[in-house]
Amino acid sequence: MQWQELIVGIHLRIAQELERVLDGLTVEDLNQQPRPDCNSIGWLAWHLTRSQDRAIEELAGQEQVWTRYRWYSVFNRPPDPTDTGYGHSPEDVAAFRAPDGKTLFEYHMLVLEETKRYLSTVLSETDLEREFENPAIPRAPTVYARILGVINDNLQHVGQAAYVRGLLKGKGWSDR
Repeated sequence: MQWQELIVGIHLRIAQELERVLDGLTVEDLNQQPRPDCNSIGWLAWHLTRSQDRAIEELAGQEQVWTRYRWYSVFNRPPDPTDTGYGHSPEDVAAFRAPDGKTLFEYHMLVLEETKRYLSTVLSETDLEREFENPAIPRAPTVYARILGVINDNLQHVGQAAYVRGLLKGKGWSDR
């Protein structure tokens, strides 16, 4: 196994978990916050996908899926490529409206395809140590650190979304 396959496999597992969390939820479920100052499942799914889209496309030097395919209009958001949810206030989170689970997952899968392409065909082992400065993310100064940060954030956010689903639907939603 090549190291790229391991990283792609982690992203595939995140997508599988996200699909499981979103499965069967209504738009109301997706947008329900367990408390007024908490993230909804829809916001968490959108945010983890937006963050991955931004990070991978910045590393690849490509336009984000968000703007390239006008996904911002599907989500009724501005075309701002920096709008990933990072720094959203509780009011911003409450105002966010996810369209539906299928749409959230379709956007995620397009971003996943770009991620797989970058990791499998563009990124080399020597690229991992390349410096990558982004003032918005000072703790990720290399390509390696940025990819690790995306994985870490996505694992946390898909877990948070699963937890929120458990709060809303009860323990029985998961087959685990």
